[in-house]
Amino acid sequence: MIEDRYESFAQLAAQEVEGTDYRISAFARREDVLILAPHGGYIEPSTSAVASAIAGEDLSLYLFEGLREERRHRELHITSRNFDEPGALALAAKADRIVSVHGRRNRDDPEAVWLGGLDLENRDRIQAQLERAGFEARNPGRLFSALDPRNICNRGRRDQGVQMEMPRGLRDLLIRDLMRMAAFAEAIRSAIV
Repeated sequence: MIEDRYESFAQLAAQEVEGTDYRISAFARREDVLILAPHGGYIEPSTSAVASAIAGEDLSLYLFEGLREERRHRELHITSRNFDEPGALALAAKADRIVSVHGRRNRDDPEAVWLGGLDLENRDRIQAQLERAGFEARNPGRLFSALDPRNICNRGRRDQGVQMEMPRGLRDLLIRDLMRMAAFAEAIRSAIV
């Protein structure tokens, strides 16, 4: 696995230019639920759009987005256990339920959402609702398990959250098919709201 260039937001902010290299969008709405994409924009493509669809107009939303298409994934990627951007931490600290949207390679499982995090109850509810809506979802075991308490998804008021790792193929499908995007977002919302 390739190492991230930055181990913290402070390191990234000292070298990168907000508005040119990255953008932060934070919307404090219904504070007990936070949907976030800490690797949005060109870092993990389409995760911002998926997170925004889930949040709708009423749930709190946080996006950290890479703005330059030509940059490689790792150049702005801060691993989730080190993701400490102050605005994200502030929103997370107010939330009882957090869902963090991430992208992954298709690997040999190009359609399934891998679920992790310390919020086992909501993780299982999300899995059930996604499957009910016709999507594949599974707990992948140790790979991308998001069990570290420092993971941004686990930094809420209950010290637990859910991390969703979405394959590129599914993200691309949802961007092309807005009906499927709406069904996906509604499945997540029905599990956590």
